[in-house]
Amino acid sequence: MALYSEKVMDHFRNPRNVGVIEDADGVGEVGNPVCGDIMKIYLKINDAKVIEDVKFETFGCGSAIASSSMATELIKGQPLEEALKLTNKAVTEALDGLPAHKLHCSVLAEEAIKKAVKDYYDKNGIEYDPADFPEDHDCEHCHVH
Repeated sequence: MALYSEKVMDHFRNPRNVGVIEDADGVGEVGNPVCGDIMKIYLKINDAKVIEDVKFETFGCGSAIASSSMATELIKGQPLEEALKLTNKAVTEALDGLPAHKLHCSVLAEEAIKKAVKDYYDKNGIEYDPADFPEDHDCEHCHVH
């Protein structure tokens, strides 16, 4: 069995939504110095609070790029409330799985999206439940290979 699924390889070789949104309504950046992955998510949100565009920049391994690409595909066109429900498990499942030592990449994608939504809320004075925005994880499993 191959280490990476066909979907992971497709999103790595042909990532969707790569780039920068210069006038983004929300930006979220996360990174882990141990594994070296850095993700930045840009959101363009319309008046109905729907994500009308999303872009990402990722510095990292193939799993990090694939996770960013898939996560952006999953939230594009979704209301903010739905984007906040996106879990790393959903990203991993949509990619038909990731190796155990690469699951942190899907966690980073989830966290980057949440940070971008939080940034949008903060910029617009929108109240939110802080519990919806947990602090960064320490990526302990990045230490285990």
